[in-house]
Amino acid sequence: MLAEERQRLILSMVNARGSISITEIMRKLKVSRETIRRDLMVLKDEKRLRKTHGGALSLEQSEPEMKVREVTNADGKRAIGRLAASLVPDGASVILASGTTVQAVADALMARRDLTVFTNNVISCGKLMGHNGNRVYMLGGEVQALNGATLGRDATAMLANYFADFAFIGAGAVSPAGWLMDYTREEAELHSAMLQAARTAAVVADRGKFGRFAPVRLNSFDRVTHLITDAAPEPEIRAALAALPLDVLIAGQDEA
Repeated sequence: MLAEERQRLILSMVNARGSISITEIMRKLKVSRETIRRDLMVLKDEKRLRKTHGGALSLEQSEPEMKVREVTNADGKRAIGRLAASLVPDGASVILASGTTVQAVADALMARRDLTVFTNNVISCGKLMGHNGNRVYMLGGEVQALNGATLGRDATAMLANYFADFAFIGAGAVSPAGWLMDYTREEAELHSAMLQAARTAAVVADRGKFGRFAPVRLNSFDRVTHLITDAAPEPEIRAALAALPLDVLIAGQDEA
């Protein structure tokens, strides 16, 4: 295969997925790691993609619309939601971020009673408030139409007043190196604060988030106690996660 053809294929894969790892490109194109690295450098120099540690990120990248994410791996997200909610007893305090996987957690928490909930998600707030004796605190800030969630300094400042038993956040991506990543700095800052504000700090991420990249790296992955997903990550990512003080729970295997 000529280099130009191979580079077109690589660029097509990156733009289709938003991000891709060198390992996955090697597996699909059956060429060496060094060849892929050279191709990525060429594409980077031509300003056709962004090269990252272990892979590449599309310059066309943006977070998919909520309607698209709601129907993507919906069964897997529901299974993650049930497993995450199984950790939470009646009467607990819970921080819930935005995103469709965290929304699945909120849906599963409808069976609990007397929860105290802190959330920046409009949908979670509407479902849980006044239900089964719950108390719900809606974090302030500008409402983002893309996520139906509040972000910014007001949300982060309000959250600083509270501490909860559990926090559940989603992930824009989990990179091949085991980095937790988000699409915006405001989202990453609020998610980092949520992880810091709970005794049990959980990331919920379906299989589609692994081996990908997003523009902003979170600094609080060492605060995560649980990573809850619907399929075992690739060996490279599992090795990176093994160095962190967290439990990886897989829905279907870990559900009681």
